[in-house]
Amino acid sequence: MTDIDQPSVLEGPAREKLDEGEGRRGTVKTRRWPTWLAAIAILIGALGFGILQHERQHRQVETAADFHRDFVPQVRVGTVQASDAKMVVSLPATTNAFAAANIFARASGYIEKRYVDIGSQVKAGQLLAQITAPELDHQIAQAQASALQLQAALRQTEANRELARVTNQRNATLVAKNFVSQLQGDTDRLNYAAQQQAAEAGQASIAAQDAQVKVLQQQKAYQQVVAPFDGVITQRNIDVGSLVQADASSGTSMFSIAQSDVMRIQLFVPQDAALGVVPGVDAVVNIPELPDRSFPGKVTMIADALQPGTRTLLTEIDVPNPDGILAPGMYCTVELQIPRKAPALMVPADALIFNSNGLQVAVVENGIARIRKVDLARDFGTTIEVRDGVKPGDQVVLNPPVDLRDGDHVAVRSASDAAS
Repeated sequence: MTDIDQPSVLEGPAREKLDEGEGRRGTVKTRRWPTWLAAIAILIGALGFGILQHERQHRQVETAADFHRDFVPQVRVGTVQASDAKMVVSLPATTNAFAAANIFARASGYIEKRYVDIGSQVKAGQLLAQITAPELDHQIAQAQASALQLQAALRQTEANRELARVTNQRNATLVAKNFVSQLQGDTDRLNYAAQQQAAEAGQASIAAQDAQVKVLQQQKAYQQVVAPFDGVITQRNIDVGSLVQADASSGTSMFSIAQSDVMRIQLFVPQDAALGVVPGVDAVVNIPELPDRSFPGKVTMIADALQPGTRTLLTEIDVPNPDGILAPGMYCTVELQIPRKAPALMVPADALIFNSNGLQVAVVENGIARIRKVDLARDFGTTIEVRDGVKPGDQVVLNPPVDLRDGDHVAVRSASDAAS
């Protein structure tokens, strides 16, 4: 029997197991091949999806770039307006009395009577207080008696002068005829001249004594203290029985009086507005505690010279105060209506652009934004005053976008679109 004819050693159950194993390996080989195909398919699908996403994003970027390039922003605009012929300047100030004075004693003595007190309304020449000084009366009497004595001495001197004149005239004829010596003639002549000079000296002494009497009488008149002008007593420093001194350096201040029917207000006007301030410019005074009332007045005096330290002009304004509502020392604000020396332009504050290039605005010209630099004059909050860079009627962009550039196209929004 050959090897070929020999029966297989594996028979029966063993053979069946071998057949099952071979069949199982064949089955495994058959299942592994579709898994590789699935992996490749997934890879190809992911690659294709990524390419599609990249293309989609590229198209979106190009679309956004085209939209940004072709986008015309809609903006709101405001109109540049020419300023008024008068410039209104509001400045802080303090009310002052039109006239104020401290009344000092001009006669020494004691206060005998006092007729006014703080808040008293007085008229010019009204008696305020009475000073008593008995020794002054004695001084006046003594001075008057000295004047009478000098007058009597003058009359005696005049009599001696007349005697000397007659003697000299009589002896002069005798001297010419040699009946009297020349010495006697010279003596008579010089005696007459001396009597003339004595009479003139007596007259001068009487004039000086009369002047001294008038001085004492004037001091007597100063014992009656009177008001120098119409006003109100704002301070009282004496009472009945007080001793007052009439000394130029250390005299007693008795009263303070202020004339308040017209208020005089001093304020300092800045240089940019001072050039238009002249007497006669209208002014309005406002008191914070009286919001419903204004007090008109006019500029009466200016200093005509600016203070170098502050570059301001001292200005005085007179405000009528017939009802006495205004009192000296009140804080107030003064609005000066100053005629403009140079024209100015008003621009909405929302149109301002602040950047490294300074203060600018965007002006719309035929749908194109033009960036222009402006020179700020004054800031009023909602509007600003500029000197150059724009002209009346220009349309300026309100709240301009941060990326707005010179030459960009813009579309002006209508009023209805802005409201919506």
